[in-house]
Amino acid sequence: MAKHGHDDDYDKTLRLLQIELVKLQRHLIETGARVLVIFEGRDGAGKDGSIKRLIEHMSPRDTRVHAPAKPSSREAGEWYYQRFVPFLPAVGEFVVFNRSWYNRAGVERVMGFCRPEQVEDFFETVVPFEKMLVRDGILLRKFYLDIDKAEQKKRLEARKDDPLKQWKISPVDESAIKKWKPYSLARNEMLVRTGHRDAPWNVVKADDKKAARLAIIRDLLEGFCYPGKDAKLVRPDRGLVFEWSEGKRGRLAP
Repeated sequence: MAKHGHDDDYDKTLRLLQIELVKLQRHLIETGARVLVIFEGRDGAGKDGSIKRLIEHMSPRDTRVHAPAKPSSREAGEWYYQRFVPFLPAVGEFVVFNRSWYNRAGVERVMGFCRPEQVEDFFETVVPFEKMLVRDGILLRKFYLDIDKAEQKKRLEARKDDPLKQWKISPVDESAIKKWKPYSLARNEMLVRTGHRDAPWNVVKADDKKAARLAIIRDLLEGFCYPGKDAKLVRPDRGLVFEWSEGKRGRLAP
């Protein structure tokens, strides 16, 4: 019974927050804003579910999700950021990247899909690149969903038994568990070297999927001014989502 009540509270709060998102989007369209929200995190961290709830009731015409695929041979020979530029938001658009150029700092690096000098080049160029986007008017928000090792293993195992999640299964899943420590080290360096004043990292404690989804939406909404905003409703739980800084390293999954 308690769980049912908890679910009812979640559904009610989610609906209220999604109404706030509709208010926000109306304002973004009216003002011609360009919004880009980046989601990063380990396999199984809950990016897909969080994005689904985030955009569920937003305008299909003005909202887009881009999930980068394995680069083609042509893309592999281009300027690294070139493959992402066509998907950046235009006037009035709300765009979500389900993974992004940060693939280079994470899965590509850990799995050996790129050379060490390419990783270093990425670290040296990504902050200036993002600053250029922000200077041009793009409102950039970055979320890193953090889960612990036991939770990741449980979620990846559950995929195998769910006929609706077969599309999520990939050979990289096994490596995600085996290479837990390298992924942790890559995450740490990424957060340290790529957070900046124009686009800081917002870390989300994502072991509880539903709580994480609400925290993400609240944090996103709090960062915008729009008519009719329910400031009390959108106040995020800073125990669940917080702006990354070196002093908060101890709050990350080891």
